[in-house]
Amino acid sequence: MVRAWIWVVAVALLGLGGNAAADDRASGTVTIESKSVALGIGVSWGDGTLHFQDKTHAFSVRGLSVADVGFAKVSARGEVFHLENLEDFAGTYAAVQAGVAIGGGMSAAALRNQNGVVLELTSTQTGLKFTLAGEGIEVKLK
Repeated sequence: MVRAWIWVVAVALLGLGGNAAADDRASGTVTIESKSVALGIGVSWGDGTLHFQDKTHAFSVRGLSVADVGFAKVSARGEVFHLENLEDFAGTYAAVQAGVAIGGGMSAAALRNQNGVVLELTSTQTGLKFTLAGEGIEVKLK
């Protein structure tokens, strides 16, 4: 139920209809492994891979959230939409997500960067982390 609610909020606030690119095919796929530590202001970091145009590209992820408590490890997978040039993948992605993960929790999120690239992610989280505000993540190609 929480997962469905998170997805509805993300879709509504980001202006994405059901699927971020209902009429488009995915440009690629991503996998991300991230860790987060927080007490008041949370910081997360991690690495990922982008599969785009038959090649694999490594990238790093760094994020900041404003009202966290706890520690979590997040594994995410998803699809990339509206990516035409590799250079457009890097940037700051805005996410809409509020929830609690205790033990093994799942969530879904839609993120968009300044270049219009959209990530639709499904994540699994372990540990304890309360997130009370939207998060943003910075992606840098390696």
